[in-house]
Amino acid sequence: MPQQHHILISIGSNINREHYTQRGLQALHKAFAELTLSPTYETAAVGFNGSPFYNLVASAYTDLSITEVNAIFKQIEQDNDRVRSEEKYAARTLDIDLLTYDDVVCIEPVVLPRPEITFHAFCLRPMADLVPDLIHPGTGLSYQTMWDAFSAPEQKLWPVDIQWSLS
Repeated sequence: MPQQHHILISIGSNINREHYTQRGLQALHKAFAELTLSPTYETAAVGFNGSPFYNLVASAYTDLSITEVNAIFKQIEQDNDRVRSEEKYAARTLDIDLLTYDDVVCIEPVVLPRPEITFHAFCLRPMADLVPDLIHPGTGLSYQTMWDAFSAPEQKLWPVDIQWSLS
């Protein structure tokens, strides 16, 4: 039996956000079967003036490589009308990023663990909710410990009471 890798996935949307988040989660469920979801948060746009985002983190297991997982994410984004621009910070229908892949620390094919885990509340808070005792492979600290020490009062997030359908 192939080795199962634990992956943490960031999902965000600020264009027709309920629709695209739902579609993204259904596509992820189809690709990875078992998904465990964090609570969903509404967050202000970071780095640009735009509508608020829905953000959450999903946990899954896969026997695929990092490159294969990333390709699936990009295809799901494309299938959901994601427009890629030169701007790093812009409005988007769907943004899916691989946050961690087991305890792998690498630069290629993508940077892991994702640097924004340590400085964006919209990544760290859902991770602390979902996998509080899991250890960040770079800092050696649990996500709950990192969240407890997190200080960026300008990064506001609000829990959203929403139930996603994975089927």
